[in-house]
Amino acid sequence: MIEMIKYLIGYAGASGYGSKSTAEQVTDNCDRLCSCTAIITGATSGIGAETARVLAKGGARLIMPARNLKAAEENKARILSEFPDSEIIVITLDLSSLHSVRSFVSDFEALNLPLNLLINNAGKFSQNHCISEDGMEMTFATNYLGHFLLTELLMKNMIETANITGIQGRIVNVSSGIHTWFSGDLIRSLGRITRDKSQYDATRAYAISKLANVLHTKELARRLKQMEANVTVNCVHPGIVRTELTRDHKGFVTDLVFFLASKLLKTIPQAAATTCYVATDPRLRNVSGKYFVDCNEASPSKLACDPEEVRHHHNHLPPPPPPSSPIICPQ
Repeated sequence: MIEMIKYLIGYAGASGYGSKSTAEQVTDNCDRLCSCTAIITGATSGIGAETARVLAKGGARLIMPARNLKAAEENKARILSEFPDSEIIVITLDLSSLHSVRSFVSDFEALNLPLNLLINNAGKFSQNHCISEDGMEMTFATNYLGHFLLTELLMKNMIETANITGIQGRIVNVSSGIHTWFSGDLIRSLGRITRDKSQYDATRAYAISKLANVLHTKELARRLKQMEANVTVNCVHPGIVRTELTRDHKGFVTDLVFFLASKLLKTIPQAAATTCYVATDPRLRNVSGKYFVDCNEASPSKLACDPEEVRHHHNHLPPPPPPSSPIICPQ
């Protein structure tokens, strides 16, 4: 009850920020963005678009990956209309396709640019059972697998950039408090919902993908420390906000739920605050492998804190369905 009251009134935690803080407020005193290059996935709408706008305001060069190039160009134009000196580059990326991820990285590397910030923000909540071209359940493929490969392929650039510039690189994985809803064997559950349509539950699939984001953060932080790399990785829960993530769930019931929960909803500038705080605040230098809520460090689920689960998850991804399995997404 106390935590709920703090949330509702926007009580500021140890960071000086809380649930009512906005992305602009938490970056107001940040002077490191003018020399930074940032990749932000899912920057065409919602939280990602606001994150991109605020980082552009601070002077960061933006790389905007997008499946929908028209939407990306429209958001680029909006940002440029407000901040005409911004440098924004749009590159094609479909996170559900590992081939597309590799193509994006190749296109980015051809630009010969440094990389200081990687914000893995894009998210999908697939209402219907769907398998990616690589044979994985679509929500997991988009929210976790694509981001995992993207991060792995960009790591060398980030480490080299940090070494050359002396500016610590930062990776931010956008997870969700919904990751706490899942308990059990993640790998086995993922295999079931991937191979058996009758076992598919959209919320469970989303929770699995978001738990994987937290586990990825923990393991990657351990690896970066072991490598003595000047790069950190943390994950965030942005809060409850109505964005394009719910586009598959329009209708009376969804509208009613959001109306009844309106007092718990954040605005998009408030929802982008934790991402921007973790990506930019100088007090978080050398802070890695942590989970943040409302711009303050918080505790993820017990499962997400289990080191054995972290290693088991990373070492035992299930094989994709056999080639004969249909790769179909319901319309």
